[in-house]
Amino acid sequence: MATNKRKVLLPHTMGKQGIALMQSREDIETIIYPAGISQADFRILAADAAGVALSGTAFKQAEMDAALAMQVVARIGVGYDAVEVPALTARGVPLMVAGSANSVSVAEQAFHFIIALAKLNHQMDRLVKDDKWTSRHATPPMEISGKTVIIVGFGRIGTRSARRCLAFDMNVCIYDPFVDQAAIVAAGCTPVADLDAALPGADFVSIHCPKSPATVDLFNAARLARMKKGAYLINTARGGIVNEADLYAALTTGHIAGAGLDVFDLEPTPTNNPLLRLPNVIASPHMAGVTVESIQSMAVATAQNILGVLDGTPNAGNAINPEVFG
Repeated sequence: MATNKRKVLLPHTMGKQGIALMQSREDIETIIYPAGISQADFRILAADAAGVALSGTAFKQAEMDAALAMQVVARIGVGYDAVEVPALTARGVPLMVAGSANSVSVAEQAFHFIIALAKLNHQMDRLVKDDKWTSRHATPPMEISGKTVIIVGFGRIGTRSARRCLAFDMNVCIYDPFVDQAAIVAAGCTPVADLDAALPGADFVSIHCPKSPATVDLFNAARLARMKKGAYLINTARGGIVNEADLYAALTTGHIAGAGLDVFDLEPTPTNNPLLRLPNVIASPHMAGVTVESIQSMAVATAQNILGVLDGTPNAGNAINPEVFG
C-alpha cells in the first residue's frame, strides 16, 4: 500500500523525549540510525528522507546530492562545522540548531574549568591520594574574585558564561566583533575591540565562538604569547580554534599555567596526544553540552525544529541560513 508518510532520520543517541515526539506523529516515518554509521550508508539511508537530525555525522555536498527529498537538516546541538551550509542553502534547505537548549550546560562546564584550574583541583586531589599532604603549601591555589576573564564570543553560551563569572566577582571582558558594544556594557561586561591588546591583562580566556575559517588557529603561538604569563585557557567551543601543538609548547614552558579542554582537533583525541600527559591540563570528551537535562532539551528542540519546517511553521531564529525561508 502506498504511503505519504515523510521519512525522518534520527540518531540512536538522541534523547528519548525527542524521539517520542517524532514517533507520535502519524504522518512521519521515524528511522533510527546508528551514530557511527558510515557516510556511504548514511547517504543511502538519506536518499528519500525529508528530514534528518545529526549528532556526529557529517552532512556535506555529497550528502546533499544524495538526499533528493531533503527539506530540513537539524543539529542536536549548536555547532555545525561538520555541515556544509552553502550546499544546503543552494537547495533551499535550512540548517536548524538547538538554540539555547544546551547553553547552560556548556557555560557551567566552562566555569567549572575556571574554578578547577584556579583551585588546582586535580593537583590537590593527587596530594591527598598519593599521601603527599605535607607538600600542600608548595603551590597554593588562587581566588578568582577580582581576576579578569576574556570571553571570546558573546552568543547564547558566552552570555551565560559571563553571568557566572560576574556572580563570582570577576572582571569580565568580551571580545565579539559581531555584537554591539552597548549590549555588552548593558550586561555588566567590558567590550574588547582589540583581542591582542587585551590578552596581556587577562588571567583567564574562555572560548565560545563558532569554528569557521576566520577562527581556525585563532589561538596560535603568536596569540598565546600575548597572553599574560601564568594565565589559563579554556576551550569548550570546537577543536581547531586553539592550535594544539602551540598550546602544548606554551604549557610546557610555563607561559600558560593551565588549560581546560572539552574539544580537540581529532575526536576522539588519541591517547598519545601530548596534551593529555600534562598535569596542568584538565580534559573532558566533548561533553560540555551533554547533561541529563540538556540531552532531553536538545532532543525536543531538534524534533520541534524538524517538524516546524515540515509543517511550514519554522522557527527561523534557530536557522543558521534563515534566508532559505524567503
